[in-house]
Amino acid sequence: MHEQQFIRRILDNIEKVIIGKENELRQILKGILAGGHILIEDVPGVGKTMIVKALARSLNLSYSRIQFTPDLLPSDILGVSIYNQKTGNFEFKKGPVFANIILADEINRTSPKTQSALLEVMEENQVSEGTHTYLLEEPFIVLATQNPVEHEGTFVLPEAQLDRFMIKVRIGYVSEENESKILQIYKNREPIKEVEPIADAAQISFLQNKVREVTVTRSITDYIARIARATRNNENIMLGTSTRASLALLKVAQANALMESRDFVIPDDVKQNAVAVLAHRIILSPIARASGLKNEDIINDILDKVDIPRNEKND
Repeated sequence: MHEQQFIRRILDNIEKVIIGKENELRQILKGILAGGHILIEDVPGVGKTMIVKALARSLNLSYSRIQFTPDLLPSDILGVSIYNQKTGNFEFKKGPVFANIILADEINRTSPKTQSALLEVMEENQVSEGTHTYLLEEPFIVLATQNPVEHEGTFVLPEAQLDRFMIKVRIGYVSEENESKILQIYKNREPIKEVEPIADAAQISFLQNKVREVTVTRSITDYIARIARATRNNENIMLGTSTRASLALLKVAQANALMESRDFVIPDDVKQNAVAVLAHRIILSPIARASGLKNEDIINDILDKVDIPRNEKND
C-alpha cells in the first residue's frame, strides 16, 4: 500500500476514539515516524492517555504503562536484579520499560531522580544494569503525558530529559460540536475496544526507513542551523537549542514531507514544525519570564526573522 494511504488509515483508525484532534494526532505520528519520543502536555481529562492506548492498538505493538508517582523508583521502571538462592546468581527481572510503546503517564509527578532513569533508555534504546546491557526491541517509543507545571504535585522536567523528547504536543479542549459528538459516541459503548490493529512493528520500521530516505538539501540544513544559532543568540533565551534539537527538527521535517507525499524537504516542513520541536527545549531568561513571554512566542519570532531558503531543490 502507498505510504500516504497507510498513514491515513492509521489516523482514521485512531480518530474512531479521539474526536476532533486530527492536527494533534498528525503531530504525534510525525514524531513516531521520525523515530522519536513524544511529550503530550495538557490539563487532566482531555484524552492524553486514551490517545496513547489507541496508538498502541492501531500499531499492534507491545505496550506498557508506567504511572509516575512521587514514590516511584528507577528500579520500578527499568527492572531489578534479584538473588536466586538455587543458582547462587543474581537474575535481572525486566521492568515495564521493555516494550515497544511506553506510556509514561504523568511523568512530571515523580522526582527528577526517577525521571532520569529514562535518559539512557530514550537515547540509546538500552538498559544498563551492573556489567550487563539489555537492548530494547525496535521500534521503541516513549509517549509521556504531563500536566502543566503549575498544577499541584508536579516537578519541572530536567533539561536533559526534555531534550530527549523529539516533539511536544498540546491536546487542548475540543470544540462544543465535537464534545457533543464524543458524548453521543461514548454514552453506551467504549470505542477503544473497537480499535483494530492495522500495522505491526515491521511496517512501522519500514515507514521510519522511508522517512530517512527523504531528500534534504544543503539549503535546508543551513536553514535549520540558522534557526538553532538564533536561539543561542537571543536576549530572551538563557539556554538555546542543542544539536540534538536540530537533528530532531530535520527528522520531523522529513516525516512531514513523507506525510505530504513528497520525497524531499521544503522550508515549510521545517517552519511548520519548529515550535513543536524546539519550544520545549529552550529556557527563557528571568526578564523574559517576568515579562510574560512564552517559549512558543520566542520561537515564532525567530522564525519570522531567519532567512528562508529561496530554492530548496538546489544544493
